[in-house]
Amino acid sequence: MTCPAFAPDGGFVATVLNYVDCQAQAIGGGGYQALATPGSTLSLVLTGLLTLFVALFGYRLLFGHTPGVRDGVLALVKIGIVLALATSWAAYRILIYDVALRGPAELAADIGRPAGLPGASGGLVWRLDNVDRLILTMTDLGEGIVDATHPAAPYLTPGPATGVTPATPAGEGARPQNFAATGFAFARIFYLAGAAGALAALRAIAGLLLALGPFFIAFLLFDGTRGLFEGWLRVLGGAALGALGTSVLLGVELALLEPRLAYLISLRTAGYAVPGAAVELMVIALVFALALVAMLIATARVAYGFRFPPAWRILWAPAAPGLRTEESRFAFTRELAPAGAERSRAAAVADAVAATQRREAGPVTAVAEAGSAGQRSAPRPAAARDEPPPPPLPLGQSFRRTRNRASGSAGRRDRRP
Repeated sequence: MTCPAFAPDGGFVATVLNYVDCQAQAIGGGGYQALATPGSTLSLVLTGLLTLFVALFGYRLLFGHTPGVRDGVLALVKIGIVLALATSWAAYRILIYDVALRGPAELAADIGRPAGLPGASGGLVWRLDNVDRLILTMTDLGEGIVDATHPAAPYLTPGPATGVTPATPAGEGARPQNFAATGFAFARIFYLAGAAGALAALRAIAGLLLALGPFFIAFLLFDGTRGLFEGWLRVLGGAALGALGTSVLLGVELALLEPRLAYLISLRTAGYAVPGAAVELMVIALVFALALVAMLIATARVAYGFRFPPAWRILWAPAAPGLRTEESRFAFTRELAPAGAERSRAAAVADAVAATQRREAGPVTAVAEAGSAGQRSAPRPAAARDEPPPPPLPLGQSFRRTRNRASGSAGRRDRRP
C-alpha cells in the first residue's frame, strides 16, 4: 500500500492527518502480513511456543496432575484463538484491525449525528482544515483599529471601506498593532497541536500495535506471559477509545469555532473592528487542547482497568475425595506390609518419590506407632497447616502416669468369689 506524498500546496491539517492515517493502515496491515508469512520470525516463534505449551501439558499429565474438563477445554480454546488470530489475516482484520482503526469513526458518527456535531456524517478532516484556513484569514485581517473620534466607535475601523480618517486614540487606550497577530498565531498553534497532534499520535500508535499483534497474541498461551497480551490489548483499546473521544470533542470544537470565525470575518470584511478577538480564539483553542489531553487520560484509565477473568488460568483440579492419592496408597501399602520384611529396590524408589511429593504438598497422612513393636495403627489425617501446635507439657509431666495404679494382690482380691 503506497501512501500519497506530502502535498505542500494542500491544506495543512488535511494533508497531515490523511498521510498519517494512510501510514498507520499500511504499517498495521502490511506488518501483520509480513510477520504471518510462513518461514518468518513469527512463524518460528509461534511453532516453538505451541510445542512448549503442549509439552508442559503432557508433563503435567505424566506427573499425575490430571486436569478437569474445564481446564482441558480452556487449553484447546487458547490454542484455537492463537492460531486463528496469529496466522489468519481474514480473522485478524475483522476482529481487531477494523475495530481499532475504523470502529471509532463509526461510533463517533452514531454519537454525533443525533447531536448535530460537525463532521459526524463524514468530512471531519476537511472541516478541521477549513477552520485552520479561517484562522489564517483572520490573522491577515487582524482585529482592526478603533477610531475614537467617530460616532460609531468602537465598531468602525478607519480605512477605505468606511471613508473615516485613520485616527488611533493616544494614551492608555492605544494597543500595539502586533498583539493581534501574536494572539492569532498562538490560537493556531494550540488548535493544530490539539487537533492534528492527538489524532496523528493515536493513529500511529494503533498502526504499530496492530503490526506487532501476532507476537503479543502468542503470549496468551502461558499464564506467566499473559500480562503482555493484556497490556497490548489495553493500549490498543485505549488508542481506539481515545480516537473516539477525540473525534467527538473535535466535533464540539468545530461547532463553536466555525460560526464564530465566520462571524468575525464577516465583520472585518464589512470594515468593523473586532477588539479582543485574538484573545478569545487563543483561549478557546487552549481550553480544547487541554480538554483533549484530559480525554486521552480518561480513556487510558478506562482501558487500563481491563482484566481477563481468573477462569482463563489453567488450574489443575484436585483429586476427587473418593479416590486414593499416591500418598494414601503408599501409606496403605506400608500398613499391609509385615514388619521386618525385605523390600525391593523399586519399592524403595517409590517410597522416596512419595516422600518428596509429601514434602511438596504438605502433610497428608501420619502413621502412629502402637504400644507393641511391629504393630502400627491405621493412617489418620494430619493436622492442618493453619492449626496452632499443641501446648508443651508442664515440667515433670511428660513421664507421669495418668491412670490409676493397681497391684497384683488387689487384682486377685477382686476376682475372688
